[in-house]
Amino acid sequence: MIRVLATGTFDLLHPGHIFFLTSARAMGDELYVLVARDSMIRHKAKPIVPEIQRLEMISSLKAVDKAMLGSEKDIFEPLYEIDPDIIVLGHDQFFDVEELENSLRERGFKAIVTRIDESLKCPLYSSGKIINKILERYCENND
Repeated sequence: MIRVLATGTFDLLHPGHIFFLTSARAMGDELYVLVARDSMIRHKAKPIVPEIQRLEMISSLKAVDKAMLGSEKDIFEPLYEIDPDIIVLGHDQFFDVEELENSLRERGFKAIVTRIDESLKCPLYSSGKIINKILERYCENND
């Protein structure tokens, strides 16, 4: 049985998330998803949707076998429980594949890391695009 792990913030759930998770699920027999903790997000703005609600949304998706919150101390901590065979990164995730694989080996993990370079091509395929559309519609025209 091949266990796949995907991670992300998953703020403002959108079609790009579904594409990413469905693509990740197709790589194995079961898909585990780690939802980033609010306290651990440092590379972008804090999410709008609270972490528990983001977890509930991801848990409800058909492609996801198990979703859980990430650690508030060490991003590698949940991997000891999950023990993934494959870790899938999205096209816009900031991790360097080689560096991540080296960090995994140092901790005794044998998982391979792969990146889904494709992204969904639709008008609102990212949280940022959704936010910008909301701002455009409701803020910029209100003089």
